[in-house]
Amino acid sequence: MADLSKYRNIGIFAHVDAGKTTTTERILKLTGMIHKIGEVHDGESTTDFMEQEAERGITIQSAAVTCEWKKHRFNVIDTPGHVDFTVEVYRSLKVLDGGIGVFCGSGGVEPQSETNWRYANESKVARLIFVNKLDRLGADFYRVTDQVKKVLGAHPLIMTLPIGEEDDFVGVVDVLSQKAYIWDDSGEPENYEITDIPANMVDDAAIYREQLIETALEADEDMLMDYLEGELTPTEEQIKACIRKGTREIMYFPTYCGSAFKNKGMQILLDAVVDYLPSPTEVNPQPLTNEEGEPTGEFAIVDTKEPFRALAFKIMDDRFGALTFVRIYSGVLNKGDTILNSFTGKTERVGRMVEMQADDRTELSSAQAGDILAIVGMKNVQTGHTLCSVKEPCTLEAMVFPEPVISIAVAPKDKGGSEKMGIAIGKMVAEDPTFKVETDQDSGETILRGMGELHLDIKVDILKRTYGVDLAVGKPQVAYRETITKEIDDSYTHKKQSGGSGQFGKIDYIIRPGEPNSGFTFTSKVVGGNVPKEFFPAVEKGFKSMMDTGVLAGFPVLDVEVELYDGGFHAVDSSAVAFEIAARGAFRQSIPKAGAQLIEPIMKVDVYTPDDHVGDVIGDLNRRRGMIKDQEAGVSGVRIKADVPLSEMFGYIGTLRTMTSGRGQFSMEFSHYSPCPNNVAETVIAEVKERNAAAKKK
Repeated sequence: MADLSKYRNIGIFAHVDAGKTTTTERILKLTGMIHKIGEVHDGESTTDFMEQEAERGITIQSAAVTCEWKKHRFNVIDTPGHVDFTVEVYRSLKVLDGGIGVFCGSGGVEPQSETNWRYANESKVARLIFVNKLDRLGADFYRVTDQVKKVLGAHPLIMTLPIGEEDDFVGVVDVLSQKAYIWDDSGEPENYEITDIPANMVDDAAIYREQLIETALEADEDMLMDYLEGELTPTEEQIKACIRKGTREIMYFPTYCGSAFKNKGMQILLDAVVDYLPSPTEVNPQPLTNEEGEPTGEFAIVDTKEPFRALAFKIMDDRFGALTFVRIYSGVLNKGDTILNSFTGKTERVGRMVEMQADDRTELSSAQAGDILAIVGMKNVQTGHTLCSVKEPCTLEAMVFPEPVISIAVAPKDKGGSEKMGIAIGKMVAEDPTFKVETDQDSGETILRGMGELHLDIKVDILKRTYGVDLAVGKPQVAYRETITKEIDDSYTHKKQSGGSGQFGKIDYIIRPGEPNSGFTFTSKVVGGNVPKEFFPAVEKGFKSMMDTGVLAGFPVLDVEVELYDGGFHAVDSSAVAFEIAARGAFRQSIPKAGAQLIEPIMKVDVYTPDDHVGDVIGDLNRRRGMIKDQEAGVSGVRIKADVPLSEMFGYIGTLRTMTSGRGQFSMEFSHYSPCPNNVAETVIAEVKERNAAAKKK
């Protein structure tokens, strides 16, 4: 069995264009996994192997690669930066033990870095920081570390300092060893020399070393006290041990700098992964839950002697068949084993196991705790399912995914495309939990739902190229919702007599607006036996079943409280069905009286614009009914934060590029639901009625 202390499961995550994929490519070159570096801008990088990734120069799905550095095994996951694919980051963080947050030296802490950093905080993943692209115009290492403190509220522990800046960036000073690493201009990562610190940086380097030691020793109070009282001069080994402990406990984040593209500073970063990021046995073990998802107080201890427990975190369909990516938390898995999927209760036999190298693979005969691998040909496994030993079933903490906010209607252009489209979409839904598909019951159209325009655009592209299904695509639709604004006290009686036993159920109830994001809540205050207790669940079920279709335009209803306080029943004619029907009738009767209202998704929008276009951008956001929340001046432009309705943001990237001569950027993510203005609500309701009428004629 392999030595688990020599394992490092790490992810690389950052904002779009900060250089994650390039950094991964350099790691593979330095560790000898590839011999020729492929560049993102040429569409040739190892981990961006989808056609769509190569063309657009972006990462769409996370890719796993395995390599070795100084006798340590690295499982590296390269993740996307675009907010539309955040789910890839989220699910990768779930199965990693450590990470490298990459920040662009000139762009700094950008919007998507914040989201990814927040995810990493929630997953309690220890991280290193790598400030990349220091050879770029406007790059400033010290400004970026200040932003990390201010914007992310994180504590960067500065381990290296840049020598020179922009075009003159030649290498880094290692603060701990007080040596300079200087690369030549050949672009080869191995061509560097270790020298003394340049004279103009000696004082700065000494100050930073002092700060480094004080911060590092915070992880060991006794050593810190001895050091401050002058009784201890810690050795490099003692300092490293403290940094390792502090990093693991997320007290601070060792911060490095360099240029991945120019191959400068990468070796020191890899050494830091070995020195400071935790092995699988050093992170908090995954909690086990019961069937309802509540913690049982037990954990999946990372140990080969424990029963087999693993989490399926990604499904991928490629030219060799369905691949299920799993992280093994405990135990051992051998080829030919039979394992249990605790979600479905079904067993599956492990036919082939492979170690992934982006889209290449190496066959394995066994794997153990700490490994990340793919199993070929699993039948009914989905993202977030627990795989475990048949004799000792268990459930690992599940993953929670955000709901889609945007939808489009699609139809195959030719008659034979329907079946092909159905099979293809089925595979794609299994791969991506934020991609949903449904059929509109009124119009019969297929509706694709996703996290943003880019997300759906790429799904349509994959359907066309990978699966050969040509689609006609409707314009994007917003996921509106409905709610109520007034409290109302009402009564409803359902009675039916038609020979034989009848049906009777009477309920007196109060319907009121609930707290934001509370969904549907039901309480019963019935005293005495006017509505027998056994009918309460039927009343609740009746109301709840109506929440999917509102009275204004048939959108799902949010945030409603129902309180049942009285009613009446008949000894013979009352039944659970009668009370369920009464509750449905009550919903239809009372919701229109309770001030039904259309609410729309509001997006948290983060726009970056050069200084000379700030006025135009703010004016345009105001025209889109946006609320400006914050403005922050940077070195090369201004970041504007605003809340804007999703319905106003379609095609925004085109407008922004036109206004800013192609230099503006933006990202957005769902924030909350908010009431629609009357004129917007009237238009939406009229459109829905028109669509439904057209569908009926068909």
